[in-house]
Amino acid sequence: MNKKDIKYSILELAHVSKGATYKETLNNSRDLAKMAENKGYHRFWFAEHHNMEHVGSSATSLLIGYIAENTHKIRVGSGGIMLPNHSPLVIAEQFGTLARLYPDRIDLGLGRAPGTDPKTARAIRSDFMQAAQSFPSEIEKIERFFSTENKTSDVRAAIAEGTNVPLYILGSSTDSAHLAAKKGLPYAFASHFATNHLHSALRIYKDEFNPSEVLEKPYCMAGVNVIIAETDESANELFTTIIRMFLGILTGEREGLKPPTQMTSELQGVLHHPSVQQMLKYSFVGSKESVKKQTKAFLEETNVDELIAVSAIYGAEDRKKSVAAFAEVMQEINKENMAVEKQKTL
Repeated sequence: MNKKDIKYSILELAHVSKGATYKETLNNSRDLAKMAENKGYHRFWFAEHHNMEHVGSSATSLLIGYIAENTHKIRVGSGGIMLPNHSPLVIAEQFGTLARLYPDRIDLGLGRAPGTDPKTARAIRSDFMQAAQSFPSEIEKIERFFSTENKTSDVRAAIAEGTNVPLYILGSSTDSAHLAAKKGLPYAFASHFATNHLHSALRIYKDEFNPSEVLEKPYCMAGVNVIIAETDESANELFTTIIRMFLGILTGEREGLKPPTQMTSELQGVLHHPSVQQMLKYSFVGSKESVKKQTKAFLEETNVDELIAVSAIYGAEDRKKSVAAFAEVMQEINKENMAVEKQKTL
């Protein structure tokens, strides 16, 4: 690893804990973003999901505005807008509006998956499959709507023209790596749940990267699950919430985030189930020192420019403590990296 400063950010799904309301959940997201801003996090992104009773991040653009209104400098955006669900014109208008209200703070991450089940995807947009196949050309439409050159076009998103809204390509396989490289755009990989293709996707992106007006060299982000507590044992207890959540996904039992329990042999067995183990491969769980070691190993392994952390933790206060501790971890790693770089110049 040869980096002076690794940015660290948050991907928010607004998981609804069992017994909590949507209002409480979204207010917790707001409070978390305010704290993250104070702790040096670079950006706060919302995912887009639909037809999931216990995930509150469905109206992504609205939530971005809510967070931006209640913070001052942290970047806020989508991780991502699932573009085949939407009209590029409407997305340009929405994010152009956000950019006018919160200049130089809004990011537009774009993905091609539906963020839901096939039946719901068809309910959102009957021609979803056709739109998904047209993902590259749909991105070009977005770029055109944001450009000042579009002023002479018959179809405009006038409020978006000339605004500073960086585009990011999201991926969970290798397909989008080729596209991000070709277009010279920053690339974010969803390794917090899709771990199989991380290394091949990063390699493709870096090998095929085409410098653009946006980027001179590749910029990679990777998603990771992070849970930090006072001790490894207490962090593993918090981790049982995620294990039970993924068990529910596999069994079709969709409930809110459940309270943590002791790490039983049964839950250990679930964690070692091949499907669960694969999805949770990049989960950094433990005390601050333990997570620091795991994080440094991941950075050495991937050489990414930015980590975007997901923390599905039942209790809002436990989550805040974990997010604050991860900021300390990243600040310590960056300080150590700078010391190494300084030593090289002596």
